[in-house]
Amino acid sequence: MSELRQDVTTREWVIISTERARRPHEFSPAQAGQEPAALPEYSETCPFCLGNEALTPGELFALREEGKRDDPSWQVRVIPNKFPALRGESEPTRLHEGMFRGVNGFGYHEVVIETPLHNREMALMEVSEVKKVVGVFHARYEAMRSDPRVKLIVIFKNHGRTAGTSLEHPHSQIVAVPIIPGGVRARIEVAQRHHDDNGECVYCSLLEEELRARKRIVLEAEGFVAFHPFASRVPFETWIMPRTHNTSFGDLQKNECRAVASVLKSILAKLHQGLQNPDFNLILQSAPVEDEDTPYYHWHIQIFPRLTLQAGFELGSGIYINSALPEETAAFLREIPEPAPAK
Repeated sequence: MSELRQDVTTREWVIISTERARRPHEFSPAQAGQEPAALPEYSETCPFCLGNEALTPGELFALREEGKRDDPSWQVRVIPNKFPALRGESEPTRLHEGMFRGVNGFGYHEVVIETPLHNREMALMEVSEVKKVVGVFHARYEAMRSDPRVKLIVIFKNHGRTAGTSLEHPHSQIVAVPIIPGGVRARIEVAQRHHDDNGECVYCSLLEEELRARKRIVLEAEGFVAFHPFASRVPFETWIMPRTHNTSFGDLQKNECRAVASVLKSILAKLHQGLQNPDFNLILQSAPVEDEDTPYYHWHIQIFPRLTLQAGFELGSGIYINSALPEETAAFLREIPEPAPAK
């Protein structure tokens, strides 16, 4: 029978539909003849490729051993989004018109170009390369949260067209906004209530339960655990969570960068190998700036492979229908060997 499961961190419900259940290997696009085409190392039309720096806005930040700003000597490069959702030049002034409310479009919208190579997906990088990307995420997070107008910082990666990307070159984005959206506020309120009732972080408790059950653990490593949540919204939804309570990604220590990079690379490599490079969305969930020193939230990474579509019921009810058991997808992914890093 199908089962309704509740996400303890949001109080939202998910249907695990055993009536529609597919075996984990059946989610591979290759099963449907959708073998992805190989990409070149360089594309002359790609604005993110090494040597094409003139095709982008001037860089805001970069990792390089030597060379000057905007030189083709970078390892990881950060630029303003050419078509930003928000801009830092304006002020977050509140707007009121009767019952309607708004805020001027203040914010930051940056693109992190993860590698000079057009086809160097994070799944195929060396851990040292992923560590550099994570380090840049952290540097830009710190820079944005130093602005007192910023209330929330979201780091995310869209991989593949069904995940919303328009450029193939590996990249992520960072957006900082002057508000706290309702969905984020709701997660914080659930975490607050759990802490008020139980005197503990709901995420710490969740991680303890997952480690005790051991049914949905994909990978354990020093400092971090990757698992498929009990109430997974989509097939192969994966969370990467610090073992030690830490509210904000901004408080990540330098010695932790390699640890989280290693787990992230391993999980993406397993998804790449086991599901033939699926499209996915990756979101780094961190507390709003004003909640960074609280005991009830716990930063983590969520990965949502785009293997199924949400339709009318999901949009109308807010209840996801997941056609795969997280216990089975976790077991499948555990057994997937990682592909060797590309040379």
